[in-house]
Amino acid sequence: MSSSVDDTIALATHTVLTDLDKGNTYAGPRWSRIGSYTFSSLIFNTGAPQGCVLSLLLFSLFTDNCAAKHSSNVIVKFADIMTVLGLNADSDDTAYREEVKTLISVVATGQLAIAHTDEFITQTTKMEGVFHSHLDERVRPCIDLIDSLRLIGIEKDLPLPTIAVVGDQSSGKSSVLEALSGVALPRGSGIVTRCPLELKLRKVKGQIHWRAVIAYKDNVIEFCDPSLIEGKVKAAQNELAGKGVGICNELISLEIMSPEVCDLTLIDLPGIARVPVKGQPNDIGDQIKKLILSFIEKNETINLVVVPCNVDIATTEALKMAQEVDPEGRRTLAILTKPDLVDKGTEKNILNIVHNQVVPLSKGYIIVKCRGQKQIDDKISLTDAMRLERQFFEQHDYFRSLLHEEKATTQCLSKKLTQELLDHIKKSLPLLSEQITKQLWDVRKDLTECETGPPLDPHGRKIFLIETLTRFNDKIDRLASGEVVTEENLFTVMRSEFKKWKDLLDGTKASFHKTMQDVVREYDQKHRGKELPGFCNYNVFEMVVQRLVIQLKGPAVDTLRIIRNAIRKQFTDVSKACFPNYPFLQCVTMNKIDNIQSKQEAKVEERIREQFDMEQLVYTQDGIYFKILKEETPTVVKGEKATRDKGMTPGLDGRTKYPEMLKAYYEIVVQRLADQVPMLIRFFMLKESARLLRSEMLGLVDGADVCEILREESDVKRRRVDMQNRVNRLSMAQEKLSNFI
Repeated sequence: MSSSVDDTIALATHTVLTDLDKGNTYAGPRWSRIGSYTFSSLIFNTGAPQGCVLSLLLFSLFTDNCAAKHSSNVIVKFADIMTVLGLNADSDDTAYREEVKTLISVVATGQLAIAHTDEFITQTTKMEGVFHSHLDERVRPCIDLIDSLRLIGIEKDLPLPTIAVVGDQSSGKSSVLEALSGVALPRGSGIVTRCPLELKLRKVKGQIHWRAVIAYKDNVIEFCDPSLIEGKVKAAQNELAGKGVGICNELISLEIMSPEVCDLTLIDLPGIARVPVKGQPNDIGDQIKKLILSFIEKNETINLVVVPCNVDIATTEALKMAQEVDPEGRRTLAILTKPDLVDKGTEKNILNIVHNQVVPLSKGYIIVKCRGQKQIDDKISLTDAMRLERQFFEQHDYFRSLLHEEKATTQCLSKKLTQELLDHIKKSLPLLSEQITKQLWDVRKDLTECETGPPLDPHGRKIFLIETLTRFNDKIDRLASGEVVTEENLFTVMRSEFKKWKDLLDGTKASFHKTMQDVVREYDQKHRGKELPGFCNYNVFEMVVQRLVIQLKGPAVDTLRIIRNAIRKQFTDVSKACFPNYPFLQCVTMNKIDNIQSKQEAKVEERIREQFDMEQLVYTQDGIYFKILKEETPTVVKGEKATRDKGMTPGLDGRTKYPEMLKAYYEIVVQRLADQVPMLIRFFMLKESARLLRSEMLGLVDGADVCEILREESDVKRRRVDMQNRVNRLSMAQEKLSNFI
């Protein structure tokens, strides 16, 4: 049967009491004593004679507060009987036999004899690894909670309470981890742990006897033979870090599921190396320290610093690193290993270290003796190794006192570590809950701002494409109608450029007037032909007007270029805003925008050229001309009217009025161009371009590869999926914590 020490004592006590209750036994008040505890009396009505009187020796044995010689034994004393209980492992009852022999010799001094009446053996079996033996009902729920959070992957978002084993090279780290977990790990000299090894122990119920899963990179290997662990871990390290002595930051996850393990996570980190050996880079020491710090600097990690007893603790790099990240030692527990290698005469120094008198730590020190290489070669099991460990301390002249102080043996380490882990988990839970709530709120907010992405089914994707293109077309239509749909107001930009065009036209009026004055003044010397004096050739003035007006064609085309770039930028901004996660769709849209804009630009440029060709006609309605002439030069109009009223022909000086008359016509040209050019640009470059773009974008729905059009950028899609997964993880974690707390 499988039983704890308490179960064994209860069984033995029950058996003894049952035996006492048989016939021909003493009847009356019974007292039982286990160690220093005396239990209340029991009344047995067996019909046996009354009035039994204890001898002085039996009374002394009963009342004496003596303890068993061996820790695996318990002495249960009754008023008329004494029982020795022994917890035997691997059918080894040596300690039990020695206890009985000692008791017989003590009783023999009182000229009494002990008869072996009934002897029974309770076979107890236990896992090789002692950590689970001390998990009680207070620890189990906390461990289960953290394990469940780890299973849902919450460590991707927040660190969870865990245990990291740190030590200098060949300090015995893996041996300590082996003793705590009951799992044989790679060991030897030099760098043995070359990758962080996350050892996840999961207690399972049901038909599973023992099963392990080792995972690294894309490899997931399941096996059912415990003896394969060491080889599997070595193979994983060789693949990640290469064969040899290099290290790797990638984590190896070893999950062990068995009814005989506890729910716990331990992390074995590479040993700290000071001097690189052959095949190692010169900065191997810095690489290892950086890797270790990434684990031990987390407040949620309990740091187990392993220090051999046969080295100067002040020179231990592992302890120094732990103090840097945990100066008060609140998360650090130091483990002294290899006490059998201590030089004679230095034992008191070790005691001073354990008693926190050399390098003080809040959590203190525990000394352990794990399996050495010789014991491994001799096939000593972990159970036997722990028994030998206790014998070592019991028989040691200096270290036996540490047993009573509970500062020695792996079993004491497991007890302390259990309590420390329990306290650490309870302390971490409120902060963990707060962090989960905050992160969940932030991620949900980011997720709402992130586009949901296209559906997976073809029909849904097509509908999604239509809706996406419709939103784009709606924005383009609103943009062309004068609404502000981007950060920059397009119509403000166009109005500003059109005003510059009008200001440029107005700025040419003075030079036009001066040119006409020069032509009139120099007419007889430069421009007069066959006509008589006093007469003028109209063609001369017409040609001058045509020459001056055609010079405005270049600035008009420049205005077209500026407005074209502004419109293209606005269309591009709408495309980026509507298709931020679809590079192919953005590319298609940009091509269409550029193509349509180029065609429309050529069309507007042709219309502008036609407009300036028409301006070569030098034409306007008479009524419009006289109206402007009256507004611009009223004295000229008045003199002409008086001359006509008298029936007279204008005099020889009539040509002096030409500059004012042509100035009025140029005002008409300026007004005409100031409106016509902007109207051509706005109509073809904005309104018509928007119409053509909307039509072509909707044409993408027919016959197009919808999957290719809606192909997302990998980073965007991965980010959205990651956020969705984070929301799921954090929500599950929040629910578990709320149910627990």
